[in-house]
Amino acid sequence: MMREGLHPKAHLTKRRNMRAGLLTRTKILVTLEKGEKHAKEVAVAAKVSYSTVIHHLRLLEAEKITRRKGERKPFLWELTGAGQQRLI
Repeated sequence: MMREGLHPKAHLTKRRNMRAGLLTRTKILVTLEKGEKHAKEVAVAAKVSYSTVIHHLRLLEAEKITRRKGERKPFLWELTGAGQQRLI
């Protein structure tokens, strides 16, 4: 992890990066590193509200860091190859 315990993939290129969002995305990414999960499972594990998790998962999906699996709700979310890479 980078300074202050932030996940390197928590930084977005298309949006403004606020500290609260960076911390939330870090929690989500760390949770998804353990394996694919439904958004509700991510919310419980990361201790973040469901709506916040969905918002950040969609932001990360736009950056091609996460992706949805399945054709029907509830979707499983997983990290893409780019999301799995960690900077050293």
